[in-house]
Amino acid sequence: MTPAEGLVQHPDGRARCWWCGTDPLYVTYHDTEWGVPERDGRALFEKLILDGFQAGLSWITILRKRDAFRRAFADFDPAAVARFEAADIERLMADPGIVRNRAKIVGAVASARAWLDLGGADAFSRWLWDQVGGAPLDGERRTRSDVPAATDLSRAIAADLKKAGFAFCGPTVVYAFLQATGLVNDHLAGCHRYAPCRQLGRP
Repeated sequence: MTPAEGLVQHPDGRARCWWCGTDPLYVTYHDTEWGVPERDGRALFEKLILDGFQAGLSWITILRKRDAFRRAFADFDPAAVARFEAADIERLMADPGIVRNRAKIVGAVASARAWLDLGGADAFSRWLWDQVGGAPLDGERRTRSDVPAATDLSRAIAADLKKAGFAFCGPTVVYAFLQATGLVNDHLAGCHRYAPCRQLGRP
């Protein structure tokens, strides 16, 4: 299959989804994290916030800054982030290691407060996984053109998150989040990670 169709053959003999390119950091992320079912509520919070920061940017940009984001946002402890005040916002706006977007920073604080209002880690994880019936949806995508930017599910979840007080979680951001955290397995069927992630999603 050609890159245009969605799979790229790498020098190690493995076929991978087109989007990770050849950057070692990106390839490792593709091979070890993306599409792996994540059920830890705090890890899900971190990924949702980072996907919100990605809006308008490439994921590799965020990935390269992830450690700096973790330092800046108290290791994505929602209880700590929820207590951020004006001085913290200014501190983050002066931090060159992260994406310095005031609206996104303020949105992350709002999302932390909404996460706590939903009941914390277990409640957030349970609520998300209930949206897919408790097990990952198998996209069964074969080509790049089969992969949508958003779905009815991501639109519904985005609407519920917004109603709950979360920010920067539109349908496209939410779908990227669902893919990354393995609620949807959107590795292409010919990718070497498709079958392992499918197996991980089985009860």
